[in-house]
Amino acid sequence: MEVIQLHEAMVFLGRFPALAGVNLAVHTGEIIALQGANGAGKTTLLKLCAGLIPLDKGSGKVLGHDLDSEQKSIRRSVAMLGHTSGLYEDLTVDENILFWAQAAGLDRAAAYDRRDDAIQRMGIEERLRRLPVSRLSAGQKRRTSLASLAVRRPQLWLLDEPHSGLDQEGRESVDLFIKEAVKAGATVMIASHELDRINSLSPRVVTIAGGVVAGGEKQ
Repeated sequence: MEVIQLHEAMVFLGRFPALAGVNLAVHTGEIIALQGANGAGKTTLLKLCAGLIPLDKGSGKVLGHDLDSEQKSIRRSVAMLGHTSGLYEDLTVDENILFWAQAAGLDRAAAYDRRDDAIQRMGIEERLRRLPVSRLSAGQKRRTSLASLAVRRPQLWLLDEPHSGLDQEGRESVDLFIKEAVKAGATVMIASHELDRINSLSPRVVTIAGGVVAGGEKQ
């Protein structure tokens, strides 16, 4: 099954074509590594596939939903980790992760179970769980953001520099999280400048340059 189908997809930021005609097909269970220079269009591509920005020209589907008319349906089955934490600064670590578990439609017991599992897998220390997010370091916030994404168990994970701010142990936890998600049936697309790390995760690397998929895609 094709999770992402883009044909000549274009996105304008003002008058600038951040995506200038992307053609891309991603299948269920793939890990796609996006690489390219700053400003190449990687983050814009992730936001488009997350249903967070509109498609201006071309056509596209994500999980069978049309990018033109079904963005809300896309957002229910997709989770994106961006450069910002996406967390509520005044809530604790526990409260943030539990919020996203319940937002995924889980009952109270299942939400608590998933929260505790995600916290353990991301190596979040017990002493941090009751602290407001505003008091966390950048790396601790990143771990909490990833745990908040994981509890939703989305069909499509869109990750923008997921290893940023993490120590070696945290980076390895992220890699394991990604592999486990794919084994469970998810599809993952990662944008990163850490080429050695993402290349080791994915047999397929897509290079974005000038808002299009450049040549030399590796499978």
